[in-house]
Amino acid sequence: MVGTAYFINLPRHTVQKTGANMTVIATGAKAPDFTLPRDGGGTVSLAEQAGHQVVLFFYPKDDTTGCTAESIAFTANIAAFEAAGAVVIGMSPDSAKKHDKFVAKHGLAVILAADEDKTTLEAYGVWAEKSMYGKKYMGVERTTVLIGPDGVVTRVWEKVKVPGHVEEVLAAVQAAAA
Repeated sequence: MVGTAYFINLPRHTVQKTGANMTVIATGAKAPDFTLPRDGGGTVSLAEQAGHQVVLFFYPKDDTTGCTAESIAFTANIAAFEAAGAVVIGMSPDSAKKHDKFVAKHGLAVILAADEDKTTLEAYGVWAEKSMYGKKYMGVERTTVLIGPDGVVTRVWEKVKVPGHVEEVLAAVQAAAA
């Protein structure tokens, strides 16, 4: 079914099916709410962000090369995102304790949500089968979702390549805020 796209309507949201078993939330769908542990203690929820654009970036693992570069790039642009009225939240299956170490080591200024049971990752369709050196395994497909102030998905970036990505997301946030 590579190259074929279709939609699955679920009670809480709509996902788009693309390629080899990859499902990702579709533009125009209501973003699934979540309340998860976060770095620094406490929780973060999508509902708390109502009225703001939300940049929700999903990444595989704290303190790995691509994930570190992406988190540092979002941090470097956090003032511009905030000026455009956006909240930036990174999410991975790492624990809040691991997020705390990651934040401290790299001076990160983005919120990091811990989805250890992968419920939210699955709801957004980013917990997917991957393959490396011929071995198949489950993991996070690097994806960014832009959610409007009304809680509706306005844009999705799939299989993200880090260089230039944050600047592209920032341009979309600024255009939506204008």
